[in-house]
Amino acid sequence: MAPFPAYSRRQFLAVSASLGLGGLAAACGGSSSGSGTVDGISGTLQVVKRFPTTGLVPGSIRLPISLSDTSGKLLTDEKVKLPQTLTGKVIDTASGDVVVASVSAEKHDTNMASPYWPFIVDVQKVGIYLLILDAAPESEMSFQVEERENVLSPLVGDPLPPFDTPTLDNSRGVDPICTRSEGACPFHDITLTQALKSGKPVVYMIGTPAYCQSGTCAPGLDALVELAKKVGDAAVFVHADVFTDKTATTPAPAVLAYKLTYEPLLYITDAKGVLMNRLDAIFDVTEMSSALAAAGIS
Repeated sequence: MAPFPAYSRRQFLAVSASLGLGGLAAACGGSSSGSGTVDGISGTLQVVKRFPTTGLVPGSIRLPISLSDTSGKLLTDEKVKLPQTLTGKVIDTASGDVVVASVSAEKHDTNMASPYWPFIVDVQKVGIYLLILDAAPESEMSFQVEERENVLSPLVGDPLPPFDTPTLDNSRGVDPICTRSEGACPFHDITLTQALKSGKPVVYMIGTPAYCQSGTCAPGLDALVELAKKVGDAAVFVHADVFTDKTATTPAPAVLAYKLTYEPLLYITDAKGVLMNRLDAIFDVTEMSSALAAAGIS
């Protein structure tokens, strides 16, 4: 991936080369790879990566995808009847072996402008793999599984590194500290460092709602605010924006601290601050709610 300053405002995760095997990766924006037809939908469809091309390690791997038309515009149920379930398989590019013979993903769009399907696959070896959808067998959604020690950002099982995120009392050089259109969200009262000392699970979101209104950041943060109301004091919620100011050109310290190359991200820890789950790039309120419940936060 290119260094962060090379990305455009609306595409922090933006567009990155996908190992030369399957098009481009996309988060708040959208880029496509492969084509096919789904459940009788007429015309050629594009399969859109919604997962990062770095930071995937052996174990359980989340690979969200979306569908678009040939122009690259993400499809919605308003225009076509999209399938509730997509199925596929995973192939090792080095050996040609099928490592996951069958995997399925349910449609998610509870608070999203466009649906996505998060595939969860178990891959135990480093290498380059292809996720191939049954509905679009000519598509080749590539992803690379790296050695854990080569990944610089926090991974599940690691202690979440403390960081003094901007607060209402101390912006720490970030203005505004939260680009939510309604004003700063309620997750800026204490720093992440303080939250991790609370003895409670921590839910930490890094995302820029002002520049991702139709993607994940804005609706995701709004949904998280509502979830936090339901959870109450069972966990501590913290948010950090990704740019230092409204020019949206310089990454904020929170981004640099975790050496991030995309957004948004949602980190969920246990009461000891150990990372239990991480959602990358796109997630709706249903996935967030399930992730919190799996971590015992409800």
